[in-house]
Amino acid sequence: MDITNPRVLYVKAGLFIAGGVLASTILLVDHPSWKALLLLATAVWCFARAYYFAFYVVQHYADPGYRFAGLFDFLAYAVRRRRRRS
Repeated sequence: MDITNPRVLYVKAGLFIAGGVLASTILLVDHPSWKALLLLATAVWCFARAYYFAFYVVQHYADPGYRFAGLFDFLAYAVRRRRRRS
């Protein structure tokens, strides 16, 4: 099912942000240290860059003809592509 209602999309984005803030806050309250903060920030940045790669770089540079519907779709595409090369 595709969500196309902009209001629902903004609510969904807000829920993702709220979930991330809540999880980060709980983690840092449970383990209050600069090391935990740095590792958390690094993990968030790395996952954001991987997501950008999966949905922007691949579609615009590596394989412009392919469109991804989600991360599982991207993983299936990557596995199929790797099998073709073997």
